[in-house]
Amino acid sequence: MASATKLTVKKIPTKRTPLAASPQSIELPEGMRARITNKAFELWEELGCRDGHDLEDWLDAEASVMEEIHEARE
Repeated sequence: MASATKLTVKKIPTKRTPLAASPQSIELPEGMRARITNKAFELWEELGCRDGHDLEDWLDAEASVMEEIHEARE
């Protein structure tokens, strides 16, 4: 009879708090959602209208818009 080996997995606690766990939603400044939406659509078109990458396109668009705002303030 073969003996079974028991593996123990140690869970490492994370310091990040998921946004979904926050009690309040984050509101974007007026016009920001429209800018991000337009940029995400542009990225979607530039990348060949690929399905299944909507979150990635949104996050890339968000980063791009935030960078534009940051550069404009400097």
